[in-house]
Amino acid sequence: MKQTQSRLLIGLIVGALSLGAQAQDKADAKPAAAAKSGTLATVNGKAIPQERFDVFFQEQKARGAPDSPEVRNMIKEELVRREVIAQEAKKKGLDKSKAFQTRVEMMQQSALIGAYVDDFVKAHPITDADLKKAYQTEVVAKATGKKEYKARHILVDKEEDAKAIITKLKGGAKFADLAKDSKDPGSKENGGDLGWNTPEAYVKPFSDAMTKLDKGKYTTEPVKSDFGYHVILLEDSRDVAPPAFEQVKPQLQQQLQQQALQKHVQELSSKAKIN
Repeated sequence: MKQTQSRLLIGLIVGALSLGAQAQDKADAKPAAAAKSGTLATVNGKAIPQERFDVFFQEQKARGAPDSPEVRNMIKEELVRREVIAQEAKKKGLDKSKAFQTRVEMMQQSALIGAYVDDFVKAHPITDADLKKAYQTEVVAKATGKKEYKARHILVDKEEDAKAIITKLKGGAKFADLAKDSKDPGSKENGGDLGWNTPEAYVKPFSDAMTKLDKGKYTTEPVKSDFGYHVILLEDSRDVAPPAFEQVKPQLQQQLQQQALQKHVQELSSKAKIN
């Protein structure tokens, strides 16, 4: 039960942080539409405010949508459709139903939580010192001592086929040429190249065999996995280099904010009178 409560709490915090961030984006961003006020369109004589378009547009832009006439037109059409449906819902009296009122209350509560989270984040900023400390403990320390490997492989269905490939390699055949017959569509066109990865990126039988190889050597026995039989060539290995501080800074900031907010919510909950 505690694990379930913890997951729910984390979900609430992540969602609330997102709401808070979106609210901040809306406050900071300039409306993309030409006018800050006015009417976008009218549906059965009722106006759709231009501000509604502005908010919707900024939300879509934050999710990666481009600023184009097509996107703007799609948003306008969506807002018109919503107004048409909303008017029909009111004609049926659905806005008076208990279910509707409950949904409104829940949306208002979510918006209020978002505002509270936004206020909390502003009042409790994460300092550069906090971020650099987290970078050392969460990123650099976890990368220290780890290795990543650059490997190639050839995947076949039958063990005898893998043995035949190994025989050809011993006879001087090039690995990249033989990889053209691999069953792995993701690497066969690149000579079986899998790029740089840590052992955790592969299934255990594969990673166990790969990490035992010396540089430039290939497996002299087929390696069986759930995918079939592999012949693996280790091209190189190196120590894992942690990503640069600036690269992971936004993720670390969000992580520390979530942790601070989670602790705060737990403190509030412990003081609340819950029957």
